[in-house]
Amino acid sequence: MHSLPAVKNIEAYEAWRADPSQCLPAALDIARSHGLPDGEAHLFSTGTNLVVALDDRLVLKIFPPLLRHQFVSERISLSQLRGRISVPIPEIVLEGERDGWPYLVITRLSGIIGNKAWPALAEEQKERVLGQIGATIAEVQRVPVGEFSAIEPRWDEFIPRQIAQCRARHERLGLAQKYLDGLDEFIREAAPLIPLDRPPVILTGEYIPENFLMTREGDHWRLAGLIDFGDVMTGWREYDLLGPGSFMTAGMPGRVRSLFRGFGYTQADITPALRRRLMALALLHRASDLNRQVCIDGWQQRAGDLFELERLLWPI
Repeated sequence: MHSLPAVKNIEAYEAWRADPSQCLPAALDIARSHGLPDGEAHLFSTGTNLVVALDDRLVLKIFPPLLRHQFVSERISLSQLRGRISVPIPEIVLEGERDGWPYLVITRLSGIIGNKAWPALAEEQKERVLGQIGATIAEVQRVPVGEFSAIEPRWDEFIPRQIAQCRARHERLGLAQKYLDGLDEFIREAAPLIPLDRPPVILTGEYIPENFLMTREGDHWRLAGLIDFGDVMTGWREYDLLGPGSFMTAGMPGRVRSLFRGFGYTQADITPALRRRLMALALLHRASDLNRQVCIDGWQQRAGDLFELERLLWPI
């Protein structure tokens, strides 16, 4: 039996995961212990956890002990959302644990991963798919919170903590000084706009191209699947607009309008306060890194401060 290592930190885990000669034999041994196929197995290079396609039907996802919370989140998500949303999601086939590493075997969805398909789409197709993404976010958020009510962090604790750590985070990530200069004032003015006491909804925090599957039907592309639920939490619903707003809308009014319409917002909902709130949430997101996430050509030259960046990201 191939043992899984006792990794002491994320760096050690990532080094182990990056070496197929070490991690793949352990994954295949787990598959064989359940009598699962492994002849066509291959590693997925993206994502945080160790993910192995066993064949065209099954995927093995192994979580290091340091990320057990992602296993819990994924397991609850796939159970809670099953049969409750129209976009396909994986189904759990079995779960287990080896050497303190929990794992799931889930069904493999068909389709092209979003970050490969998205760049080739015509503009009208991008707007169409963003409408579907907005509708999917809203659909997920209509599912009862259920077991997620016990998942940390709580929204009313999360936002104050993110505010307290905001400047240090963006300094560490190298945000340009012209944005850092106005950061504290921006957050101070915007913070009261972020609801802390509304009924929470399910938030994946990661509606980004690498977590979508897409397929083409004739001349039209559509959303064909939703994957990766390792960081689900609960809170204010607009938080989940940030993924597509950063990685996919590119500050283009037509795309932004399609996303909002799919989400269920009317023109009356699209206000300067909404834009300010979204910009603040983008700075407070637990994965926030504007240098890596703002997908607008030349945005640092076009936006002299955070107020101008807000208008660039969310034209209304």
